[in-house]
Amino acid sequence: MNPSRRRALALIGMLALAACAGKEPETGRTTGEFTSDAALTAKVKSAIATEAGARTAAAINIETYRGVVQLTGFADSSEQAARAEAAAKKVDGVRSVKNDVRIKS
Repeated sequence: MNPSRRRALALIGMLALAACAGKEPETGRTTGEFTSDAALTAKVKSAIATEAGARTAAAINIETYRGVVQLTGFADSSEQAARAEAAAKKVDGVRSVKNDVRIKS
């Protein structure tokens, strides 16, 4: 391989690594923070399904930003909403939980 082609491939590799280490323009989260938040969201969803039931978990949306979990959606009772919040709080890595789940009327 000629030297100029080798330099071009090295430059492409460095640019790809730099892109992975960047921040999201909208949120300012690094790629690592984004990945951690996505994993935390999945763990919370699983915990809610286990503690409050799969039906409740399916009706609740979960957003995570830097370890802060926000629950939105609907539950059949205030007890279900409280169980979902309690399950989310038990997940390792969750800093706090904002429970905006509404009760169906």
